[in-house]
Amino acid sequence: MTRILVVDDEPQIVRALSINLRARQYEVDAAPDGVSALRAAARQRPDLVVLDLGLPDMDGDEVIRGLRGWTTVPIIVVSGRSGNHDKVTALDAGADDYITKPFGIDELVARIRAVTRRVRAGDDAPVVARIGEHTIDLAARSVTGGDSEVHLSPTEWQLLDHLLRHPDKLLGRTALLKEVWGPQYATETNYLRQYMARLRRKLEADPAHPRHLLTEPGMGYRFRP
Repeated sequence: MTRILVVDDEPQIVRALSINLRARQYEVDAAPDGVSALRAAARQRPDLVVLDLGLPDMDGDEVIRGLRGWTTVPIIVVSGRSGNHDKVTALDAGADDYITKPFGIDELVARIRAVTRRVRAGDDAPVVARIGEHTIDLAARSVTGGDSEVHLSPTEWQLLDHLLRHPDKLLGRTALLKEVWGPQYATETNYLRQYMARLRRKLEADPAHPRHLLTEPGMGYRFRP
């Protein structure tokens, strides 16, 4: 059974989430503040953390960084902060996804399922993925299918590799830039726009309306299988 740690200082939200998640066969623990959350995570070792940013003793971003100091447990932020800056900061700190309050329980459960699928698949999967008519083999660095042969540059392969190895995960712009181009390019968002446009032209059936290589405005990018 998947064990979820819910971190929120609003009792009614904790109660609603606990009831709904337990009804869906999740095991639920709760913490009302950042210090309790870090202690609970170390003691109970949850499979996933649902975290509010507005905690009474410390900011949620500090909790994310505290967890990332020793664990890769998936973290889904649920917050009333809707600004892009807050979302990007949380993602760069190490959050796996971000949902703005108010949200539906079905949306949260869908995000939980997506994150836990990625964890079970492991960091080396998927080795093979499909984008439209194309089959991409990451190990062989090959693209097959479609009406014409597709060639990708080393940088395009590196960007695509990172996206495909994290299906359904929202990847922050800064994290992608550091991963693909290096820390000195952390603010060069035009690089990402240009290379994502190239990948869409080569792989998506309708590059103007992509179905797999998606932009999350102001935050980052996501590969949707």
